[in-house]
This record gives sequence, C-alpha cells and structure tokens, in this order.
Amino acid sequence: MTSLAASASFAEPIPLAGQSEDEWRQTLAFYAFLPARTSGTSTVAGATVPLDLDLGDALELLDFAAAGRYEIWRGDWGFIIDANYVSLEADGNLPTPGGASFTADIRQKWIGLLAAYKAVDAVGDNGQRYAIDLQFGARYNSLRQEITVSSPLPVPVLGGDQGWWEPVVGARGTWVLNDQWTAIASLDLGGFGAGGNDLQIGANIGVDWRAWDSTSLFFGWRYYSMDYSDSLSTGAFEYDVDQHGPVLGVKFRF
Repeated sequence: MTSLAASASFAEPIPLAGQSEDEWRQTLAFYAFLPARTSGTSTVAGATVPLDLDLGDALELLDFAAAGRYEIWRGDWGFIIDANYVSLEADGNLPTPGGASFTADIRQKWIGLLAAYKAVDAVGDNGQRYAIDLQFGARYNSLRQEITVSSPLPVPVLGGDQGWWEPVVGARGTWVLNDQWTAIASLDLGGFGAGGNDLQIGANIGVDWRAWDSTSLFFGWRYYSMDYSDSLSTGAFEYDVDQHGPVLGVKFRF
C-alpha cells in the first residue's frame, strides 16, 4: 500500500500584511504527497508481503487520491479540519496450480479535528516574524486491505476494513523570510495504541511562495509512517510502512 495524498501542515497562523489579529483568518489548502520510496510490510489473512515501491510503482497502482486542509484563526487560537483519501487497486494471478486471479482493494482515509494555539510569536534578527503553534485533537482513521480471489470454489474475501478514533498532537514552526517566501516545518503524531495503531508520524519541511495576494504555492519534503496491527476473523491484519518524498500544495487565504 502507498499514499499519494497525505496530511501536510503547511498553512500558518501569521496574518497577512494588512490583516488584523482580531479578524477571522481562513486558509483552504489542497495538496499531494508523491512518495519517492515506500518500504515496509503489509499483512492480510496472516500472509505478509514486503513493500518496496518507487514513485512509478505507486502511480501505476493509484486509483484515486485527494487531500485538503481548512484552518480558521482568530488571535492566538485556531481550528483545523484535515482530510485525506487514497485508493489503490491491483490485480494478478496467484503462484498456485491453476493460477487463480485476484484483485486487491486498498484504501486509507482520515479526517482530523484539531484545536491549535500559537505559543510563540516573535520578530527575528531579519525583522521578520516567526511563530510556533501547538495542535491537539482527534482523528478518525480508516484502513482497508481486501483481497478477492476468483476460483471455481467459494473463496472468502480476505482482509477487511478497520476504523478507529485516535488522539493527535502536533507542532509547527513558521519563519517569514520576506514578503513572498516563508519557511515551514511541522510534525504530527497520532495513534498511541488506539485501535491498534501504535504510532502514525507525519513530518514536513519546505517553503511557501506567495505568488499572488491571497494564493500561494508550497514545495517541500515529507516523511510519513504508520505501524498498525490487529486480528480479524480471516487472520492477522497489519500495515507497517515508511514513506518519504516531495509534497506539493496550493492554498487560498480569505
């Protein structure tokens, strides 16, 4: 399994020039994570398959992906909605006598609801502002790994769907470089054992280029990992993966 859309905290709580801290400040962002490398293991019905995919492999398996993030701030407090969906499909023949065909349906989705607090807001040596905000809340995470085997004999669908709520905490640093460029680094952690998800990590670093008054583009690098394990009626159901690669985004402020 791999993901071409994943959470990326690249909006920032610092208001634009001319905006008041007491005004509502909103950001809507859309982004894509392009994993240059995916490694780890996927386990369905007790059978473990090693994963070692490059970006070309991921694009070949991709069915659909979408990700977005909405933030609203007033003063030092903000609220964030973060959503992600990715669907992958694969098919082939089993290495068994008769070579029965199979279809794999793999999906991951989540929606996060987070409160945020701007803990640091200062001016650096270059006369530009920098800020650090802390985030905390909950995320609904859903993981599907299903394999359907075509055979003359009845064969059950292997794997299944698992969904769970989990806590999420995060931090983000924003450094204004000049009127057009802003550097951003963020880290979010989720899971902590909830629903079988031991730990889910998202880390981003990059730059935001304000190409227009209220629209900007983001270019950066992302690391993502997930360590999930549970047991279904068909056997062990696990997903332990690490990914890294470029992340690209566009955001609109209003």
